[in-house]
Amino acid sequence: MIGKRIGGRYEVIRGIGEGGMSKVYLAHDIILDRDVAIKVLNYDFANEEDLKRRFQREALSATSLTHPHIVNIFDVGEDGELHYFVMEYIEGQTLKKFIQTNGPLKVAQAVGIMKQLVSAIANAHHNGIIHRDIKPQNILMDSEGNVKITDFGIAMALSATAHTKTNSVIGTVHYLSPEQARGGMATKKSDIYSLGIVFYELLTGELPFSAETAVAIALKHLQEETPSVRLTFPDIPQSVENVILKATAKDATYRYRSADEMYDDLFSVLSPERQHEAKFNVPFDDDKTRIIPAITETSKFDESETTKKIEPVVPEAKPPVKKKRRKWPIILGISIGLIAIALLAIFLPSLLGTKEKAIPDVVGYDEAEAIDRLTEAGFVVEESIEDYSDEFEKGQVFRTIPEADKKRKVGSPVTLYVSTGKKTTEMTDYTGRDFDDEFASFLENIFKSVDTKNVHSDEPKGRIIGQNPEVGEEVVPEDTDLLLTVSLGKEVQLVDDLTGYNQNQLKEYGKTSGFDIRAIREEFHDTIPEGHVIWQKPAAHTEVEKGAKIDVAISKGKEKKSVKYTVKRIDIPYEPTVVDDFEEEPDEPEPQTVKIYVQDSKHSMADPFDEFEITEDTRTMVPIELEEGQRGGYRVVRDNTVIKEEMFDYDDIEE
Repeated sequence: MIGKRIGGRYEVIRGIGEGGMSKVYLAHDIILDRDVAIKVLNYDFANEEDLKRRFQREALSATSLTHPHIVNIFDVGEDGELHYFVMEYIEGQTLKKFIQTNGPLKVAQAVGIMKQLVSAIANAHHNGIIHRDIKPQNILMDSEGNVKITDFGIAMALSATAHTKTNSVIGTVHYLSPEQARGGMATKKSDIYSLGIVFYELLTGELPFSAETAVAIALKHLQEETPSVRLTFPDIPQSVENVILKATAKDATYRYRSADEMYDDLFSVLSPERQHEAKFNVPFDDDKTRIIPAITETSKFDESETTKKIEPVVPEAKPPVKKKRRKWPIILGISIGLIAIALLAIFLPSLLGTKEKAIPDVVGYDEAEAIDRLTEAGFVVEESIEDYSDEFEKGQVFRTIPEADKKRKVGSPVTLYVSTGKKTTEMTDYTGRDFDDEFASFLENIFKSVDTKNVHSDEPKGRIIGQNPEVGEEVVPEDTDLLLTVSLGKEVQLVDDLTGYNQNQLKEYGKTSGFDIRAIREEFHDTIPEGHVIWQKPAAHTEVEKGAKIDVAISKGKEKKSVKYTVKRIDIPYEPTVVDDFEEEPDEPEPQTVKIYVQDSKHSMADPFDEFEITEDTRTMVPIELEEGQRGGYRVVRDNTVIKEEMFDYDDIEE
């Protein structure tokens, strides 16, 4: 294969992997000039044209999957006898190799990987696709630790081929669900079971069930409970083990209802409120009838991790006891029957006038119109079966058995498959979750669109508090526009500067702003008048929730200090005017002006405290009042001359 060009455009560079049903090569797309991974199937479709068409239809449906954790399938084709998938090329390693190198993983790392895987499977399930073969070998991991699931469509497509004609299933026995091991049909809950086994392997580095033969392993899936991861690793929270136990419940009824529900559980599995969670237990029904299969295979199963056809495990049946019978009556009866059949084949068509006609193509027609066309052509519509269809509208025929253009005898029965529209699913409850980029990306891969409406509420910022469609409503996710109401937290606003506000102003501001204003204390202040705000908490211009409490302190005015009083007795001498010998003495003394200045708590030296005239020696009394810590005194000026001055402190005054 190396150097060969497949499909006229994919040049094979080298082999990069091999499994039980396919080989994988690195190839280069010469048209789009990019490297791709090309998976060539080992299955031979020769002489099975109908099965080949069904395979291609199923495989092509897998190309519609678009998700960050699903490997993109670009093309499905055939080249001669080769049948192949062309996929996105991921540089890295398989998750199996990563576990073998690094396992067991830390709980947070394992949960992170599982969230990626479960979101991918949820997307596939919403598109009506079941993987059927989930295992670490089918999961690729890039250098940044991101994982992508591959092989969507392989097990699904091959399940439509002759592989299932003998009631066998496609899968890997270590990850096979009990219902698949019994030979039953794989469902979405089968994928959930396999995810639980992968989670177990991530946390322990080992598989939960092992044995020497495939049948022995399958029996363990049927009969034995999944081992406890906490027995080996007690540090693993019970909430984490519960995810494994619920996903791998033997009875699918007790598993997660959907991959969405499992994803929601993983999102909160490490939250503090789930630290003391009780162990998950499935109710035991002792009266339930059970079939215990017998182990019949004894050879070793060396390739138990390879995807292959697995025969269902069935009870060993005892051969019936044969009675001896005479042979000649049997031979005679067979001979007569063969002659009769030959005669009927030759003469009956001519006698009855029976002829063959092609089944009309009624796919896409309304049911009534399809019945009319088939009846006109001479066929009988035996049954109409309703089923989901992503392609055809409700009431339209999407399939007939026999298929269109097949030749059948006139009067033959035809079964119609009538669309009930796209498959609906019950709307998940997303309220109470935190809306972030990762969760938005997850939802955008499920729904047609995701919009948000942001409102203020008592819930924390980013919390989803409402949704449309509502919980439980039946929807087709890929056709549904999801509207989430997301909390902005409580409404906030700026606080004004309340410094200097009086009581009336505070009341008015409380009414208009919605804040709860509380005067929590009173303090003295040298500059802010009594009854006015000194300070506030929260501070001015702070952004706080609407309706929040604002505490203020009110001024009691200037603090009154301790006061001491003293009275100074001051003697003021009169200085008569000097008269020359030649001048006559005045009849009366000339008055002299005296000014007294006082410095105390009520006066300053700037202005005279008292002013009078004297014509003789005079005594006066000067009262002085000082507050604690204050300095005071007096000054006497006579006719513009300072004749006395004294300064002293509060502490100098004796009481």
